[in-house]
Amino acid sequence: MGASDELPFACKCGSVTGVIEHANPQEGDRVVCHCVDCRDLVRHLGQEARVLDDLGGTDLYQSRCARVRLQSGRDKLASLHMTEGKTLRWYASCCQSPLFNTYANGRVPYVTTLLANTDADKRDILLGDPIGHVFPEQATGDASNLPELSFARLMWRFFRRMLKDLSSGDRRRSALFDARTLEPIAKPRHLTLAEQEALGRA
Repeated sequence: MGASDELPFACKCGSVTGVIEHANPQEGDRVVCHCVDCRDLVRHLGQEARVLDDLGGTDLYQSRCARVRLQSGRDKLASLHMTEGKTLRWYASCCQSPLFNTYANGRVPYVTTLLANTDADKRDILLGDPIGHVFPEQATGDASNLPELSFARLMWRFFRRMLKDLSSGDRRRSALFDARTLEPIAKPRHLTLAEQEALGRA
């Protein structure tokens, strides 16, 4: 039995499992992101019904990199760049479940967990309600009544946690990056032209 503040997660088929340690509003930020890239990742993996809300938003928890602990399925992890940017998207190759967002390598230590892979009741108890909605202008419907959280404010909140990871050495204890090289444990790939065209991006 895990600690009372551990939030378990699992991919759709149950092959990839783990926990977020010290899951609470002080150790991370629960937000809903409406950006096109988050939504297109879910569309690319065919997981819209399971992950996206009515306005195309993705429920996320951004926390310190060492807080995510894998219990099984490390060999099932895959990673993908949706664009030429630095955001790396992680998913379970066994069932196409989107799992995490990170920087391209462990040098910028953060991990954002997709909360669709967690128990709804427990995540609400541990994390509370989302503190805001990021990029509501990219929502698929009228998001004018949603409480907006600016990306700049979210990054400021992340910056304070990043300093802790850098000073403590926790960035080298990430489950998703090699402790020595800080490179991702699953070699990233980029969307092919055909995959971009299927999403209407090309």
